[in-house]
Amino acid sequence: MTNKLSGLGTAMITPFQADGRVDFEALARLVELQIDGGTDYLVVLGTTGEAVTLTEREKHEVVDFVVNTVDSRLPLVLGLGGNNTAAVVETVNQWSETLSRHFAAILSVCPYYNKPSQEGLYRHFCALAEASPVPVILYNVPGRTGVNLLPETVVRLHKACGSRIAGIKEASGNIEQIKHLIDLMRSYPDFLVISGDDGIAAQLMDAGAAGLISVAANAFPREFGRIVNDHNHDLQQRFSPMVSLLFKEGNPAGIKTVLSFQGLINNVLRLPLVTNSAQVQEEIKQELSALKSCL
Repeated sequence: MTNKLSGLGTAMITPFQADGRVDFEALARLVELQIDGGTDYLVVLGTTGEAVTLTEREKHEVVDFVVNTVDSRLPLVLGLGGNNTAAVVETVNQWSETLSRHFAAILSVCPYYNKPSQEGLYRHFCALAEASPVPVILYNVPGRTGVNLLPETVVRLHKACGSRIAGIKEASGNIEQIKHLIDLMRSYPDFLVISGDDGIAAQLMDAGAAGLISVAANAFPREFGRIVNDHNHDLQQRFSPMVSLLFKEGNPAGIKTVLSFQGLINNVLRLPLVTNSAQVQEEIKQELSALKSCL
């Protein structure tokens, strides 16, 4: 598990045609870009993939397509989460056969909106770990969920569930909290503390993180592989303006703008998300031009 999901993971976007349907031709191009770029694993149906706007049928079609296109060339992680524990467990049960056959883990976000306590988070993830046929990677992103999964709760979960809770994607943006978690988990070398922030990946790798689940790597897999695997602070710094632009008007609007400028996708999102403003698109275009020297 640790070897499979260390290094660079890419949180894949879902490309859409002009009429809003899933663009499978573009999705195939994106998968091959990741494989050619040396990405270590792919995350499918996450936040960046606009999974909440896909129908159940579309989710299954996207998963089947990615599984068939990857053809075992890379490990896969499936995004599955929600704020109703019983419903999430039922969803895991429905995906059980696919997970067992094709996925190394699931990535599950902290329950959002209803703001559970640390005890509620603990019980939620214990129930999920018990139901899942593959290990669970926790996903802490307080800016989206309104709750912060504390390091002590993560330790408690791993102690209770063992390898069924295999890691965490930490996107709190709180470097001190993440470093504290890394220190607490040093006694559990198989547990993965993964950066969920493109902008601080090299810094967290220095501190002992296992890798990065990246948005920017959709367009720049080779470069972010170097940032992660080589702890390349100079390259991290060079990409800092682009990373800021990617999230200036929300994710995945920024990365879809980049990919559209690269000729890989149509710049289409599903409501309530919309494309970047003309001003931000121009800023991204200029930064892409400036980045050519290191691409």
